[in-house]
Amino acid sequence: MNSVNFVVLGDHTIAGELGKKGTATDIAIYDRKTAETVYTWTAPLTFPDKVQPLLQAVGIAEYAILNVAKLDKFLGEQILALDYAGMKDGFILHSYEVDREKLKGLLKNTSLANYKFLDSVDELKQQVANVQPKPRAGPVVIPIDHAFDVKGVGTVVLGVVKQGTVKPYDELTILPQNKGVLVKSIQMHDDPAESSSSPARVGLAIKGVSAADISRGDIICAQEAMQVSSGSLKSKFEKSPFFKGDLAENQMYMLAVGLQIRPVRIKQAGDVLEMTPEKPLAYALGQACVLLKPDSPSTRIIGKGIIQ
Repeated sequence: MNSVNFVVLGDHTIAGELGKKGTATDIAIYDRKTAETVYTWTAPLTFPDKVQPLLQAVGIAEYAILNVAKLDKFLGEQILALDYAGMKDGFILHSYEVDREKLKGLLKNTSLANYKFLDSVDELKQQVANVQPKPRAGPVVIPIDHAFDVKGVGTVVLGVVKQGTVKPYDELTILPQNKGVLVKSIQMHDDPAESSSSPARVGLAIKGVSAADISRGDIICAQEAMQVSSGSLKSKFEKSPFFKGDLAENQMYMLAVGLQIRPVRIKQAGDVLEMTPEKPLAYALGQACVLLKPDSPSTRIIGKGIIQ
Protein backbone atom coordinates (compact mmCIF):
# COMPACT_ATOMS: atom_id res chain seq x y z
CA MET A 1 0.00 0.00 0.00
CA ASN A 2 1.43 3.37 -1.06
CA SER A 3 1.32 6.47 1.16
CA VAL A 4 1.42 10.18 0.30
CA ASN A 5 1.34 12.94 2.93
CA PHE A 6 0.41 16.58 2.34
CA VAL A 7 0.37 19.68 4.51
CA VAL A 8 -2.48 22.12 3.79
CA LEU A 9 -1.70 25.77 4.53
CA GLY A 10 -3.44 29.09 4.03
CA ASP A 11 -7.20 28.52 4.01
CA HIS A 12 -7.00 24.89 5.12
CA THR A 13 -10.77 24.30 5.11
CA ILE A 14 -10.30 22.64 1.69
CA ALA A 15 -8.76 19.68 3.54
CA GLY A 16 -12.30 18.59 4.37
CA GLU A 17 -13.02 18.30 0.64
CA LEU A 18 -9.99 16.07 0.13
CA GLY A 19 -10.30 13.59 2.98
CA LYS A 20 -12.17 12.58 6.11
CA LYS A 21 -11.23 14.35 9.34
CA GLY A 22 -9.57 12.11 11.90
CA THR A 23 -7.28 12.98 14.80
CA ALA A 24 -7.58 16.68 15.69
CA THR A 25 -5.81 18.66 18.41
CA ASP A 26 -3.86 21.80 17.50
CA ILE A 27 -3.25 20.03 14.19
CA ALA A 28 -5.80 17.97 12.27
CA ILE A 29 -5.24 14.90 10.12
CA TYR A 30 -7.55 14.16 7.18
CA ASP A 31 -7.19 10.95 5.20
CA ARG A 32 -8.56 8.97 2.28
CA LYS A 33 -7.80 5.47 1.04
CA THR A 34 -7.98 4.28 -2.55
CA ALA A 35 -7.27 0.81 -3.90
CA GLU A 36 -3.53 1.49 -3.99
CA THR A 37 -2.77 4.56 -1.85
CA VAL A 38 -3.47 6.10 1.54
CA TYR A 39 -3.48 9.91 1.33
CA THR A 40 -3.22 12.20 4.36
CA TRP A 41 -3.58 15.96 4.69
CA THR A 42 -2.35 17.76 7.82
CA ALA A 43 -3.57 21.25 8.77
CA PRO A 44 -2.26 23.46 11.63
CA LEU A 45 -5.55 24.44 13.27
CA THR A 46 -4.14 26.95 15.79
CA PHE A 47 -1.95 28.82 13.32
CA PRO A 48 -1.62 31.83 13.03
CA ASP A 49 -2.28 32.28 16.77
CA LYS A 50 0.63 29.91 17.41
CA VAL A 51 3.55 29.33 15.08
CA GLN A 52 4.67 25.97 16.51
CA PRO A 53 1.91 23.83 14.89
CA LEU A 54 2.85 25.30 11.51
CA LEU A 55 6.38 23.89 11.74
CA GLN A 56 5.09 20.55 13.02
CA ALA A 57 2.43 20.18 10.32
CA VAL A 58 5.04 20.89 7.64
CA GLY A 59 7.36 18.34 9.27
CA ILE A 60 4.77 15.56 8.86
CA ALA A 61 4.43 15.98 5.09
CA GLU A 62 6.34 15.44 1.85
CA TYR A 63 4.10 17.61 -0.34
CA ALA A 64 2.39 20.97 0.22
CA ILE A 65 -0.91 22.58 -0.73
CA LEU A 66 -0.96 26.35 -0.24
CA ASN A 67 -4.44 27.88 -0.52
CA VAL A 68 -3.84 31.63 -0.41
CA ALA A 69 -6.65 33.93 0.71
CA LYS A 70 -4.54 37.09 1.15
CA LEU A 71 -0.97 38.33 1.07
CA ASP A 72 0.10 39.09 4.64
CA LYS A 73 2.83 38.35 7.17
CA PHE A 74 1.25 35.01 8.03
CA LEU A 75 1.54 33.90 4.41
CA GLY A 76 5.18 34.95 4.68
CA GLU A 77 5.67 32.66 7.68
CA GLN A 78 4.10 29.75 5.82
CA ILE A 79 6.35 30.31 2.81
CA LEU A 80 9.37 30.46 5.13
CA ALA A 81 8.34 27.25 6.91
CA LEU A 82 8.02 25.36 3.62
CA ASP A 83 11.21 26.87 2.24
CA TYR A 84 13.24 25.99 5.34
CA ALA A 85 11.86 22.44 5.17
CA GLY A 86 13.11 22.22 1.59
CA MET A 87 9.65 21.20 0.38
CA LYS A 88 10.02 21.58 -3.39
CA ASP A 89 6.83 19.86 -4.56
CA GLY A 90 3.37 21.28 -4.11
CA PHE A 91 0.30 23.04 -5.43
CA ILE A 92 -1.05 26.56 -5.06
CA LEU A 93 -4.61 27.83 -5.20
CA HIS A 94 -5.62 31.42 -4.46
CA SER A 95 -8.69 33.60 -4.16
CA TYR A 96 -9.73 36.08 -6.85
CA GLU A 97 -8.50 38.94 -4.63
CA VAL A 98 -4.90 37.69 -4.73
CA ASP A 99 -2.62 39.02 -7.48
CA ARG A 100 -0.99 35.91 -8.98
CA GLU A 101 2.09 37.79 -10.22
CA LYS A 102 2.72 39.32 -6.79
CA LEU A 103 2.36 35.88 -5.25
CA LYS A 104 4.83 34.42 -7.73
CA GLY A 105 7.23 37.20 -6.77
CA LEU A 106 7.05 36.12 -3.12
CA LEU A 107 7.84 32.52 -4.09
CA LYS A 108 10.79 33.40 -6.31
CA ASN A 109 14.13 32.10 -4.99
CA THR A 110 12.40 29.75 -2.51
CA SER A 111 11.75 26.01 -2.63
CA LEU A 112 8.16 26.88 -3.63
CA ALA A 113 9.22 28.49 -6.92
CA ASN A 114 8.10 25.50 -9.01
CA TYR A 115 4.80 24.77 -7.26
CA LYS A 116 1.98 24.24 -9.75
CA PHE A 117 -0.77 26.87 -9.79
CA LEU A 118 -4.29 25.42 -9.98
CA ASP A 119 -7.68 27.04 -10.46
CA SER A 120 -10.03 24.81 -8.44
CA VAL A 121 -10.29 22.08 -5.83
CA ASP A 122 -11.49 19.70 -8.55
CA GLU A 123 -8.28 20.31 -10.47
CA LEU A 124 -6.34 19.78 -7.23
CA LYS A 125 -8.04 16.41 -6.72
CA GLN A 126 -6.96 15.33 -10.20
CA GLN A 127 -3.36 16.37 -9.53
CA VAL A 128 -3.25 14.66 -6.13
CA ALA A 129 -4.18 11.35 -7.79
CA ASN A 130 -0.97 11.54 -9.86
CA VAL A 131 1.43 12.29 -6.99
CA GLN A 132 3.97 9.57 -6.22
CA PRO A 133 5.27 8.51 -2.77
CA LYS A 134 8.72 9.63 -1.61
CA PRO A 135 10.20 6.66 0.29
CA ARG A 136 13.47 6.93 2.22
CA ALA A 137 15.63 3.89 2.93
CA GLY A 138 17.71 3.40 6.06
CA PRO A 139 17.25 2.55 9.75
CA VAL A 140 13.64 3.13 10.78
CA VAL A 141 12.71 6.62 12.05
CA ILE A 142 9.15 7.50 13.16
CA PRO A 143 8.50 10.94 14.71
CA ILE A 144 5.41 10.81 16.94
CA ASP A 145 2.70 13.43 16.44
CA HIS A 146 0.08 12.00 18.84
CA ALA A 147 0.13 9.48 21.71
CA PHE A 148 -2.66 8.12 23.90
CA ASP A 149 -3.74 5.12 25.95
CA VAL A 150 -6.36 2.75 24.53
CA LYS A 151 -8.24 0.46 26.91
CA GLY A 152 -7.26 -3.15 26.31
CA VAL A 153 -4.42 -2.14 23.97
CA GLY A 154 -2.12 0.13 25.98
CA THR A 155 0.03 2.88 24.55
CA VAL A 156 -0.73 3.89 20.96
CA VAL A 157 1.34 6.38 18.98
CA LEU A 158 0.62 7.99 15.62
CA GLY A 159 3.22 9.18 13.14
CA VAL A 160 4.74 8.96 9.69
CA VAL A 161 7.52 6.46 8.93
CA LYS A 162 10.08 9.00 7.73
CA GLN A 163 12.68 6.37 6.96
CA GLY A 164 12.92 2.60 6.72
CA THR A 165 10.39 -0.13 7.53
CA VAL A 166 8.67 -1.09 10.78
CA LYS A 167 7.22 -4.53 11.61
CA PRO A 168 5.34 -6.03 14.55
CA TYR A 169 7.68 -7.30 17.30
CA ASP A 170 10.46 -4.91 16.28
CA GLU A 171 12.51 -3.88 19.30
CA LEU A 172 13.23 -0.18 18.88
CA THR A 173 14.13 2.86 20.98
CA ILE A 174 12.15 5.96 21.86
CA LEU A 175 14.21 9.15 21.97
CA PRO A 176 15.11 11.38 23.72
CA GLN A 177 13.97 9.16 26.64
CA ASN A 178 16.36 6.46 25.38
CA LYS A 179 13.99 3.68 26.44
CA GLY A 180 13.50 0.39 24.67
CA VAL A 181 10.06 -0.18 23.13
CA LEU A 182 8.42 -3.20 21.53
CA VAL A 183 6.07 -2.74 18.58
CA LYS A 184 3.08 -4.94 19.38
CA SER A 185 0.99 -4.18 16.30
CA ILE A 186 0.65 -1.78 13.37
CA GLN A 187 -2.38 -0.19 11.76
CA MET A 188 -2.65 1.83 8.56
CA HIS A 189 -5.95 3.64 7.99
CA ASP A 190 -7.47 1.47 10.75
CA ASP A 191 -6.42 -1.77 9.02
CA PRO A 192 -3.83 -4.16 10.53
CA ALA A 193 -0.48 -4.22 8.71
CA GLU A 194 2.33 -6.78 8.71
CA SER A 195 4.87 -4.09 7.82
CA SER A 196 4.88 -0.39 6.97
CA SER A 197 7.54 1.41 5.00
CA SER A 198 8.39 5.07 4.47
CA PRO A 199 6.39 7.28 4.03
CA ALA A 200 3.44 5.38 5.55
CA ARG A 201 1.32 7.01 8.24
CA VAL A 202 0.91 4.45 11.02
CA GLY A 203 -0.64 3.78 14.36
CA LEU A 204 1.63 1.65 16.56
CA ALA A 205 0.64 -0.18 19.71
CA ILE A 206 3.85 -0.22 21.76
CA LYS A 207 5.12 -1.60 25.04
CA GLY A 208 7.79 -0.03 27.22
CA VAL A 209 6.61 3.55 27.70
CA SER A 210 3.38 5.23 28.82
CA ALA A 211 1.56 7.76 26.66
CA ALA A 212 1.86 10.22 29.55
CA ASP A 213 5.63 10.13 29.12
CA ILE A 214 5.55 10.86 25.36
CA SER A 215 5.60 14.32 23.79
CA ARG A 216 5.00 15.32 20.17
CA GLY A 217 8.27 14.99 18.30
CA ASP A 218 9.63 12.09 20.33
CA ILE A 219 11.05 9.54 17.92
CA ILE A 220 10.70 5.77 17.71
CA CYS A 221 13.72 4.53 15.81
CA ALA A 222 16.57 2.12 15.43
CA GLN A 223 19.06 3.26 18.04
CA GLU A 224 21.80 4.00 15.52
CA ALA A 225 19.57 6.32 13.50
CA MET A 226 19.59 9.35 15.82
CA GLN A 227 21.54 11.01 18.63
CA VAL A 228 20.38 12.75 21.81
CA SER A 229 21.73 16.14 22.82
CA SER A 230 23.71 16.09 26.06
CA GLY A 231 24.50 19.81 26.08
CA SER A 232 24.73 22.42 23.38
CA LEU A 233 24.29 21.91 19.64
CA LYS A 234 26.14 23.85 16.97
CA SER A 235 24.60 24.93 13.72
CA LYS A 236 25.64 26.88 10.67
CA PHE A 237 22.96 29.56 10.83
CA GLU A 238 21.24 31.77 8.27
CA LYS A 239 18.96 34.49 9.58
CA SER A 240 15.77 35.24 7.66
CA PRO A 241 15.86 38.58 5.83
CA PHE A 242 12.32 39.17 7.14
CA PHE A 243 13.36 39.02 10.80
CA LYS A 244 14.47 42.53 11.65
CA GLY A 245 15.56 42.07 15.27
CA ASP A 246 18.98 41.12 16.59
CA LEU A 247 19.69 37.84 18.37
CA ALA A 248 20.33 38.31 22.08
CA GLU A 249 22.10 35.84 24.34
CA ASN A 250 20.00 36.85 27.36
CA GLN A 251 16.72 35.89 25.66
CA MET A 252 14.97 32.55 25.37
CA TYR A 253 14.10 31.24 21.92
CA MET A 254 12.43 28.08 20.60
CA LEU A 255 14.21 25.53 18.43
CA ALA A 256 12.33 23.26 16.02
CA VAL A 257 14.09 20.02 15.10
CA GLY A 258 11.75 17.71 13.22
CA LEU A 259 8.51 17.79 15.21
CA GLN A 260 10.34 18.61 18.45
CA ILE A 261 10.19 22.20 19.71
CA ARG A 262 12.35 23.11 22.69
CA PRO A 263 13.23 26.33 24.56
CA VAL A 264 16.89 27.19 23.91
CA ARG A 265 19.50 29.73 24.86
CA ILE A 266 21.94 30.78 22.18
CA LYS A 267 25.43 32.11 21.56
CA GLN A 268 26.46 33.34 18.13
CA ALA A 269 29.94 33.49 16.63
CA GLY A 270 29.82 34.58 12.99
CA ASP A 271 27.53 32.23 11.11
CA VAL A 272 27.77 29.52 13.78
CA LEU A 273 25.03 29.38 16.40
CA GLU A 274 25.51 27.46 19.64
CA MET A 275 22.12 26.37 20.99
CA THR A 276 21.55 24.91 24.46
CA PRO A 277 18.12 23.25 24.82
CA GLU A 278 16.44 23.25 28.23
CA LYS A 279 15.56 19.59 27.69
CA PRO A 280 17.31 16.90 25.60
CA LEU A 281 16.23 16.44 22.00
CA ALA A 282 16.91 13.83 19.34
CA TYR A 283 18.71 14.81 16.16
CA ALA A 284 20.87 13.62 13.29
CA LEU A 285 24.00 15.37 12.06
CA GLY A 286 23.16 17.44 9.00
CA GLN A 287 19.53 17.79 10.04
CA ALA A 288 17.83 21.15 9.51
CA CYS A 289 16.60 23.16 12.47
CA VAL A 290 14.56 26.37 12.69
CA LEU A 291 14.90 29.09 15.34
CA LEU A 292 11.64 30.69 16.50
CA LYS A 293 10.59 33.66 18.63
CA PRO A 294 6.87 33.05 19.23
CA ASP A 295 6.30 36.48 20.86
CA SER A 296 7.86 38.47 18.01
CA PRO A 297 5.50 41.17 16.67
CA SER A 298 6.86 40.64 13.16
CA THR A 299 7.79 37.27 11.66
CA ARG A 300 8.25 34.63 14.34
CA ILE A 301 10.58 32.49 12.23
CA ILE A 302 14.08 33.83 12.80
CA GLY A 303 16.20 31.59 10.60
CA LYS A 304 17.44 28.16 9.66
CA GLY A 305 20.43 26.11 10.66
CA ILE A 306 22.07 22.81 9.81
CA ILE A 307 23.17 20.82 12.86
CA GLN A 308 26.90 20.14 12.76
